[in-house]
This record gives sequence, structure tokens and C-alpha cells, in this order.
Amino acid sequence: MKKIGLFGGTFDPIHNGHLHIARAFADELDLDLVIFLPAGDPYHKETPTNSPARNRLAMVELAIADEPRFAASNCDIVREGATYTFDTVEIFRQQFPSAELWCLLGLDSLMTLHTWHRWQGLVKNTRIAVAARKGDGIAQAPPSLHEWIGTALQNGRLHLLKAAQFDISSTNIRQVLHQGGDASAWLNKDVVTYICAQRLYR
Repeated sequence: MKKIGLFGGTFDPIHNGHLHIARAFADELDLDLVIFLPAGDPYHKETPTNSPARNRLAMVELAIADEPRFAASNCDIVREGATYTFDTVEIFRQQFPSAELWCLLGLDSLMTLHTWHRWQGLVKNTRIAVAARKGDGIAQAPPSLHEWIGTALQNGRLHLLKAAQFDISSTNIRQVLHQGGDASAWLNKDVVTYICAQRLYR
């Protein structure tokens, strides 16, 4: 059975921390493929991104070009209006009907999972892997998730990644770039070249 991981995010820009955790995601769960899903441009102005979806997708494609287990999809970019993880998973379930699907979430996303659109359907249709920052844990999860977390940990439908995350954030990288600094230590070299050529984050 093919095992596929879905890794959504703004990737604004994609950095080495994203790549590190995607490799850990693939290694720990023995995934055949990790699909990066850059978020679309916001359909309302209250949640702006710093660069357009086409640029963020291009940066993802450059960053993963030498990674045979990685792919990028514009699935969440081409859909109009709000995009929900439940619907994204359904699209990939139709595309890969016999595959074991995993969604990679950060711990902050797990903590609000019970507020997501059709979250109970989502956790039935896919397995969840969680990447937690150093010092974070699931003990702070809201009571409405306790029963599901306990059951999912026991039956293997929830996995807590063992790999430590890099202490890098896209927000900090954007700030460094905006101030004319050098962020090449945190970025793929082809992504650095692209950012310069497109004059992003200036």
C-alpha cells in the first residue's frame, strides 16, 4: 500500500526547517511521497500573505527539486474561496483511493483541530502526524480532543514526530530579508536566487 503525506502551509518562504521536518515525516512513517501544498492567496484581506501563491509554489518546487520523495501540488491554490483540509484530503483520496494518507500538522494546529471544518470526518479519512517544537506537548490539548487523541495514539492514527524542529520561522526570515540581511543559511540556494530575482520581501 502506498503511503502519502500531505504537508500544507504558506511556505512564505519555504526554509530548511520545513525540509528537515518533511524528511523526518517521510522517514518515521516510511512514506513513499510527501506532497507540499502551498496555501492559496487569501480570499479575504484579514489574513494576507507576503508573496503571491505563484511565487510560493515556485519556491517550493525549487527547494524540493533534488528530493525524490517530495512533490508539490497547486491543489489549494487553484480552488476559489475558502480551502478546507477536509476537502483537500478528499481530493487526494479520489486520486489515490488505496493509499494510506497522512496529514502533517504543527502542534498549534492540533490544538485547534476541533474547530476545523468537518474535523471528525477528517480524522476518519486520514492519519495525523504532529511536529512539536521543543518543550511543547499534547498535554495542553483542549478537553474536546482528549478522547480522540487517546484513541488515535493507541490505534496508530496519530503519530508524534520524534525529530526536533529547527528553530527557524518564515516570519524571522522575511524580517531579515526586508532589512537587507543574509538569510542564505536557512534557505535552499535556488530559493535565495529566486527571491533576489523576484525582489521578494523587500
